Amino acid sequence: MSKIIRSKNMSNRFYRVAYRIAKPCVYIFRPFKVVGKDNLPNGASLICANHSAMIDPFLIAFASGIDMSIHVFAKIELFRVPVVSKVLWNLGMIPVDRTINDISSIKAAMNYLKKGKRVVIFPEGTRTSGFDANSVKNGAVKLAERMDVPIIPVYIPRNKPFFRKSTLIFGEPYLIEKQEQKRTTTDYTKLSEALMNKIEALGIVNS
Repeated sequence: MSKIIRSKNMSNRFYRVAYRIAKPCVYIFRPFKVVGKDNLPNGASLICANHSAMIDPFLIAFASGIDMSIHVFAKIELFRVPVVSKVLWNLGMIPVDRTINDISSIKAAMNYLKKGKRVVIFPEGTRTSGFDANSVKNGAVKLAERMDVPIIPVYIPRNKPFFRKSTLIFGEPYLIEKQEQKRTTTDYTKLSEALMNKIEALGIVNS
């Protein structure tokens, strides 16, 4: 067995073990229910959610289920902490340097998508306390267009009090239609704003 295969199997085992240990702990302090899980496709997809707390990636993972492992973009600073870095790598998270146009992180995400995996991106780029469609980054819609994979909008309540159940909502998947004429930055900005509007609408409809 090659080193790559052993590494992959180790990561899969690590993910499942970490999932089983962490989910009950998280559920005690941040209980949640899931709406629209049937909207998650079996193949490659880009899961895009609003982001207000460090717990958000874990909520998405637990809501998706143990058999549907996800790969989350995470700031590269976390990968510079020795013990934390090893855990993140084994969980299949993707380091991204937010100070530059990080091509390596995009290539890693593309590789996962080519293999039929699910990648999580927070289009806002960082944690935000309120909804602002104008601050969203264009990376998610560009990646979805290039890889021709569906986007799954996900709404996570920004206010998640301890010990009170919150509701995570998976919206219907949709594709970024390709067009012959190359899209401009303005075009991608409109697509990104539309994505954030879809995410926010999920919270309004289900409130």
